[in-house]
Amino acid sequence: MTPTEPARPSAIIARVPARSRQEDSAVPHYVMLSTLSESGRKVLRDRPGWVRKVNRELEAKGARVRAQFAVLGPYDFVTILEAPDNETVSAISIEMGARGSVQMMTMPAIPLDTFISRLAGRKKSVAGRRARR
Repeated sequence: MTPTEPARPSAIIARVPARSRQEDSAVPHYVMLSTLSESGRKVLRDRPGWVRKVNRELEAKGARVRAQFAVLGPYDFVTILEAPDNETVSAISIEMGARGSVQMMTMPAIPLDTFISRLAGRKKSVAGRRARR
């Protein structure tokens, strides 16, 4: 942003690149919202690379960090993860949260193309049932 450009509202949009959508569609995605505790902020201030170390730990536990953003507001980071299942993400959240340096809220995410196709398929299914009546 240059000094003459107006400030733009903050927004987070995560997209999987088109070339990998098909191969990634079977892997569950998760959005992790993280808030650092006072001790976590001190560690980050003293060792900014600590975040990448934590990401490597997530990957060693079975999750893949697809994108990560430092954000303003009630959360400090938004992380887009891939993981094999809810149990893996739950275990990661509990273990990381038990350290006391971060609080996390993790939500399963549905890729937009999957969401739309499921809704479209549901509409066709409902219309078919109505036509048979």
